[in-house]
Amino acid sequence: RGSRKGAAQMCMSCHGTGMQVRMHQLVPGMVQQVSTVCHSCQGQGQRISHKDRCKSCVGRKIMRQKKVLEVHIDKGMRDGQKIVFHGEGDQEPGIEPGDIIIVLDQREHSTFTRKGEDLVMSIELQLVEALCGFKKPVQTMDNRTLLITSNPGELIKPGDTKCVVNEGMPMYRRPFEKGRLIINFT
Repeated sequence: RGSRKGAAQMCMSCHGTGMQVRMHQLVPGMVQQVSTVCHSCQGQGQRISHKDRCKSCVGRKIMRQKKVLEVHIDKGMRDGQKIVFHGEGDQEPGIEPGDIIIVLDQREHSTFTRKGEDLVMSIELQLVEALCGFKKPVQTMDNRTLLITSNPGELIKPGDTKCVVNEGMPMYRRPFEKGRLIINFT
């Protein structure tokens, strides 16, 4: 056999299988077969001479590496929605690399509750405000202030709702269209 510099040669200890099988006699007439990972090639089935081994991976054909993946979360994405990075998982020679899957976990907000593209909130009114009218400022999620009003003489009962169009969550893949802001009065 000719040997090229840097070429891997079949491991003669395990005959290229990566496993060593040993027979161990327990008592006369009874033997035990033990399979272990080959110590010469570390289960690779090939051996690379020490002088030809890569300095970075030391002949294991795998290098540990940290990689920063930038995740873009589009406006309007929902709780539990998945973002997949194909082929960015662990890699090994001869094995197709896996995927990295990121699952979005939506945090609860102190004022708003999300219902699809709509945002729901509650405003507590005094009896005078419910009978004579009110002006209430509402801080939106994008730091704007909306003024919610009712006209004098307009009666607001407990459980009534008011909708403000285009003040809800952006719609996924249509970021300039928004849902409604639904206000429940108590």
